[in-house]
Amino acid sequence: MIASPTPDLGAEEQSRRFAITPAVEALVVAIAIVVAITSYLVITNQSSPQRLIPPPVVALILVANLVSGVALMMLLGRRVAMRRAARSAIGGGGRLHVRLVGLFSIVAAVPMLLVAIFASLLFQYGVQFWYSDRARGMLENATVLARTSYDQQLRRWEEATVTMADDMSVYLRDNSIDPRFASFFFQQVYYRSLSEGALFAVSPKSGIQTMAIVNPYAIDLSKQVTPTAIARLKSGRRSIVTVTGDRIQTLTALPGSDQLFLYAARVEDTKRMTTQTARAEAIVTDYRALLARARSLQLQFNAALLFVSLFIVGISVWIALAVADRLVRPVEELVAAARRVAGGDLRARVPDPRSRDEVGTLAKAFNQMTVRLEEQNTELVTANDQLENRRALIEAVMAGVSAGVIATAGDGTIRLANQSATSLIGTEVDGLVGHRLAAVAPELADLVAGRDREAIVQVSRSSDTRTLAVRIARTDAGPILTFDDITQQVLDQRRAAWSDVARRIAHEIKNPLTPIQLAAERLQRRYGSKIDPEDTTFARLTDTIVRQVGDLRRMVDEFSSFARMPKPVFREESIVDIARQAMFLHEVAHSGIVFDLVHDDPGPVLVCDRRQLGQAFTNIVKNAVEAIESKGDVAGRIVMTLSQDGHQVLVDVADTGIGLPAERDRIVEPYMTTRARGTGLGLAIVKKIVEEHLGTISFFDREGGGAVVRMCFDAGTLATFDTGDTDREPAGDGQLAALTRNRTLT
Repeated sequence: MIASPTPDLGAEEQSRRFAITPAVEALVVAIAIVVAITSYLVITNQSSPQRLIPPPVVALILVANLVSGVALMMLLGRRVAMRRAARSAIGGGGRLHVRLVGLFSIVAAVPMLLVAIFASLLFQYGVQFWYSDRARGMLENATVLARTSYDQQLRRWEEATVTMADDMSVYLRDNSIDPRFASFFFQQVYYRSLSEGALFAVSPKSGIQTMAIVNPYAIDLSKQVTPTAIARLKSGRRSIVTVTGDRIQTLTALPGSDQLFLYAARVEDTKRMTTQTARAEAIVTDYRALLARARSLQLQFNAALLFVSLFIVGISVWIALAVADRLVRPVEELVAAARRVAGGDLRARVPDPRSRDEVGTLAKAFNQMTVRLEEQNTELVTANDQLENRRALIEAVMAGVSAGVIATAGDGTIRLANQSATSLIGTEVDGLVGHRLAAVAPELADLVAGRDREAIVQVSRSSDTRTLAVRIARTDAGPILTFDDITQQVLDQRRAAWSDVARRIAHEIKNPLTPIQLAAERLQRRYGSKIDPEDTTFARLTDTIVRQVGDLRRMVDEFSSFARMPKPVFREESIVDIARQAMFLHEVAHSGIVFDLVHDDPGPVLVCDRRQLGQAFTNIVKNAVEAIESKGDVAGRIVMTLSQDGHQVLVDVADTGIGLPAERDRIVEPYMTTRARGTGLGLAIVKKIVEEHLGTISFFDREGGGAVVRMCFDAGTLATFDTGDTDREPAGDGQLAALTRNRTLT
């Protein structure tokens, strides 16, 4: 026989290991997105777009994106590998595929990562050499120098004009404008190397009025002086410098006057100066354009490195998947064949290997193993069939035996047990085989440990005690126990013995009771009136004799009833009427106790002996009353419930008394009582009546305190005992009187 395959102990651990994979994938995707966004922000948020990004920063961005991209490609390759593994018979969660993908990805990614970093840094530092801050500073300084020279020329002629205006203001403060002023004005223009100049006044009515002028180039002064310029000077502007053609023109107001203005100009090669400045600025602009292009080239080069590296890693992952499929295929064939063997197909074989490598050697050894297993399995099946036939024969023989049979090993473990043994021992264990005898039946284990071969053993389980006659056969394989249940036989013997004792006691005691009682009563009648009324000793003694004789008579009656229980006469009776009469007797005598009778309408009907069943009910209710009184509860409660379930009639009597005694399994034995004045025959008589009515009696603890007595009768079987006897005393006062006479039974 082939045992069922054991579950893979690592499957649960493997599922826990890969259970976080979706979370890891989501985390890697999130990191890749964050890296991409961060890279974009770092590139676009540089302070000067004309400057190269520092090479370490670009290298770090490249590495971060390359690592996250490689991780994404590895996870993608892993998912593809797991899907391929899911379609194959090898199982294992695709771990071999995943490992190969990871190995190839790492082998391709690590060198590629180092090469990419080296190439990126080499390129960037080379570009940085040609576009360094030093070169950029030289060009920018040349441009600044050209612009400064041009501005200095403008400021020179501006200062000459402003100084000339100050001199004019000082001269006019002491002199007036006369012919000598014209000579002074000419000298000022000449000495200051100005090409032309004019002193003029501006009024709203007359416009521009020239006071003195040097105009060798015959310029139109009205075109050079604009109202806007005059307005700016009047608003507080010191001077206004303009370049028109080849002239540097300066316009300023004379200090101390708001109507006189000075115009001066210098003819220079301004075109050359402007051209040089423009060329310098153009050079700087071109250089900045080159810097911007260098940054773009820097980013393009690193982006190319990134995509080429990822492309190479992707090719490596694809190659890893192909290699994994090729390597796993023969292993998959082995796994499929092994699972067929595990399922019981020992004819499974793997194809003959085309290679003589380790996998081919394994396949060849596997085929040899399955051949040998098939041969051994055939032998095992044949032997097992023989054993099964023998076992079936032994089980059939043991199942038909009413006695219990248990075969044990040398260490006390049960090897074999029939159903009768399980029922007789009454253990809660589901099946005895495989358990130790000392655990399920310590009484039998103690007997086995001794030297006896036969013994009588009492086995107690919960509230049930059974008497077993045990025989032990000691063999080399271990002791074999056979036992029979003789509980009922022992009870019958004990009951017969008690019945004989009861008859003898009743015969020996009942005869002298009547003369003793009559003598005591005669003494009371004859001498009671002659004794001093104050002396109550005589009356108390005679009353004691009469009372004790009555008690002895009742005791003898109980012995007689137990010894000679009349044969029941069965006829159909109403259980409700019998129960109501039994409870009425005690309800009248014990008004402090609440009596309830619960039943359906109409109540159940049972074929029974009305007198005996009434006697049984009366005894049960009487015991319940005494249990309540023993508890000291004057407000107790007794509930009798009548019900019918199919052919079963149930009578439950529940009380709120002191409950069942510790030896509850012996309370139905004759002369077993827990009360000082009880005879111990009441429940024995009840049990005998119930058994003669083919019923059972059982005892339970009531929830909340007290006890429950349950009597169960087979109404269907009792119906066949109906004799239809109408000569019996009908239910009524006579029946009630008979029940009253039996109320003292315990």
